[in-house]
Amino acid sequence: MDRRQFLLFAATGAAGLTLAACSDDPPKRVAAKARVHARAKRPHAQALPAVTQTTLPSGVVVPTASWLVAENQKQGSIDWICNQLQPDHALEGYASQVSAVSGDDVTLFINTVAKGVQVQAYRMGYYGGIGGRLIWQSDMVAGQQQAPPTVSDGIGTVSCPWSPTLSFTVDDTWPPGCYLLKLLGNGGQQQFIPLTIRDDASTAAYVIQNSVTTWQAYNLYGGYSLYYGKAARGSQNFANRARAVSFDRPYPQTWASGAADFIGNELPLLYHLESLGLDLTYWTDIDFHAQPQLLTNHRCLFSLGHDEYWSAPMRFAAQYATAKGVNLAFLGANASYRQIRLQPTSVGPNRLQVCYKDATEDPMSKQDPALTTVNWNQAPVNNPESEMIGSTYQSVGAKANMVINEASSWFFDGCDLKDGQSLPNMIIGEYDRYVPSLPGPLNLDVLAHSLIPGQANWSDLTYYTVPGGGGVLASGSAYFIYRLSNSTLIPPNVVPSAIPGETDVLLRAMENLYGTFGAGPASATTPSEGNWRATYSGASAARGPAKPTNSA
Repeated sequence: MDRRQFLLFAATGAAGLTLAACSDDPPKRVAAKARVHARAKRPHAQALPAVTQTTLPSGVVVPTASWLVAENQKQGSIDWICNQLQPDHALEGYASQVSAVSGDDVTLFINTVAKGVQVQAYRMGYYGGIGGRLIWQSDMVAGQQQAPPTVSDGIGTVSCPWSPTLSFTVDDTWPPGCYLLKLLGNGGQQQFIPLTIRDDASTAAYVIQNSVTTWQAYNLYGGYSLYYGKAARGSQNFANRARAVSFDRPYPQTWASGAADFIGNELPLLYHLESLGLDLTYWTDIDFHAQPQLLTNHRCLFSLGHDEYWSAPMRFAAQYATAKGVNLAFLGANASYRQIRLQPTSVGPNRLQVCYKDATEDPMSKQDPALTTVNWNQAPVNNPESEMIGSTYQSVGAKANMVINEASSWFFDGCDLKDGQSLPNMIIGEYDRYVPSLPGPLNLDVLAHSLIPGQANWSDLTYYTVPGGGGVLASGSAYFIYRLSNSTLIPPNVVPSAIPGETDVLLRAMENLYGTFGAGPASATTPSEGNWRATYSGASAARGPAKPTNSA
């Protein structure tokens, strides 16, 4: 099934699961406050964690953080799962910010048919294989049915100008991480609001980036996304799409119970990282946009399964950081494909995401052409993502095996693979490949080169290094993180079980990535050699990228 089908499937959760949940420290329970707090901030009070170099059973050495090891040894709870689908608008909500630091006050805006609603905050990770831990819960507060969403004329921006339902303060009992706020109505209604807890003072080796701008681009709540808008007789089309989308609205119940892409495209990697206790910190791409200079405090950035919408500050900071020695891992496809601009709403900064997808419509094309919201490789921007990632987006609808092209690569060390060997059904949906005719690195290695049946095209797993700087690995497949799933305790219709002979190979390769990219600039230890010339020659070397599609 493709990415969207999986998200719909995962939204059902697993009915009837009742594993006991008790943490080492009982979750802090406070009275909910139906008012908006002032957004005073204070420094994170938690001391920087001790970091040690740990040798994994594979022999790979990785930096691990004692606080994260200890955190994941605490008792988890399977109750983080939303157990049922529900009617549209029975319970839904959004937060006043996509991320927070200790000291922030977060307000939730909730619409529900329930008379009462409670919020439970689950930190997502490993937790002995259960995947989440209850950190905090509110009292039951009065529910209310809020006003219908508004839609801006001409632009199609859907906003929900709702009254605040409750507010809470993030304090040092909330460890940094990826959270799902679970809304529970007194009539059995359930829905998620994602929230990331940051530590802006972190110098952790790895930073994981939740792709919230791409979630919002695909969000059809209220009938408009950056892809579709309402048309005649109840239909939808691309011409009537939104030109700007707002974070002031929920994600639909049918999209993983409001968790959007987190469960399918991001949680499997997070689960693996936290199971190893790696020296990790967390942010969203909104945070990267707001504070791009922080990337150079880290050694590796993980871009997750679908990270399509990047702003200019993100793009230029990533390329600057790579030149300075930071490594980038693009573990999906279609990354940094379209440029966006971010603007404030009445709720807060960077909550309106602008992307016209047509230079003739975007007024910025005349004011500052470099900031026009089109594909990065289109005029007047003319800055293809291949210059940063190495590979470039091709198309959708792939269903293919991943064919190993360079089994001797450091990335496949210990995987017992041979050139030409296939990993079944690894290339599903969207995919990327190296296009020699496009601007990009000439020292790039193609580690896997996979024919896409019916499309006369390929998906490539690529790697290159910037001389004197970092390395960039790109999986070339939107399914890559999904295929890392290996839980035995989370129901398989939420997070799939491991695939014998495939998942273990991928996880072993990921350990190589953690070791190499967590040690410092990859050019110093594993410089790329430029083997693409042996993969692409003659007509294949001259073939340009696939024609852009509106569905990407």
